Amino acid sequence: MITVFGSINMDLIANTERLPKPGETVTGTGFATAQGGKGANQALAARRAGSKVAMAGAVGTDDFSTSATQLLDDAGVDLSAVRTVDGATGTAMILVGGDGENVIVINAAANGAVSAADAEKVVADMSAGDTLVLQLEIPAPAIRAALVGAREKGIRTVLNTAPLTAEAAELGALADIVIANETEFERLVGADELGSEGRISMLKSRHDKTGQTIVITLGADGVVAMHEGNFHRIDALKIDPVDTVGAGDTFCGYLASGLDSGLSFEEAAHRASVAGALACLKPGAQPSIPTKADVDARA
Repeated sequence: MITVFGSINMDLIANTERLPKPGETVTGTGFATAQGGKGANQALAARRAGSKVAMAGAVGTDDFSTSATQLLDDAGVDLSAVRTVDGATGTAMILVGGDGENVIVINAAANGAVSAADAEKVVADMSAGDTLVLQLEIPAPAIRAALVGAREKGIRTVLNTAPLTAEAAELGALADIVIANETEFERLVGADELGSEGRISMLKSRHDKTGQTIVITLGADGVVAMHEGNFHRIDALKIDPVDTVGAGDTFCGYLASGLDSGLSFEEAAHRASVAGALACLKPGAQPSIPTKADVDARA
């Protein structure tokens, strides 16, 4: 069983031929709304991967509150731990360039009301051996309480260090599995522009020191990871990306699902890498998340 404790958003997505420079106005080529939030994205990915999943978090009292969880509900994700708070539901304003790259501005809104008390209830409802997945779009006290409580109860924890916050290094030290992109990893270890070999050396050193499973996602260059003393390199599926929004969340959800279902780390990471690549072939965060059958066909 997987519980995802994190953010729930509506994404407001504008497309343009190229991303604007500071102070520049460019002409848009399209606009859409889609369900998002790193927590909700990862919950849907884990569910589409075939796992039983519960989502814990908060939505507001605005018009987005129902639509933000619609795809989760349709997929059969347990939403009983999603509470409603006064005010707005979280939003993400996303600009997507013609090359598929994006820039994002997050408005936490209801996500900012998630508390340590919520975390304690989430952990209390879980069992030893379950998997708890977290990100950094809800307040640090809630994440900290969830990680500490889960460790005491024998629950496996997966922390995606995005978006990177001032508390990321502290919180990362409390997780069993840490997933970061290359920029986040460099900031976590206090190094800049490590390069490929330097990054791998630092990855191994960090793993030796902490014993944690550490996964670094590298986009088109795949994934490198350390798990139980072994180094893993997973090549990326070759694609022509349409929109990279949600690719990292898809990877996280699929990795958690694979491990929770008993796959080896290497197989779980491989399937997660394929899923993350397939998520780049459609626009939007949640609408682009592939199904288990999609991944089976390419894994």
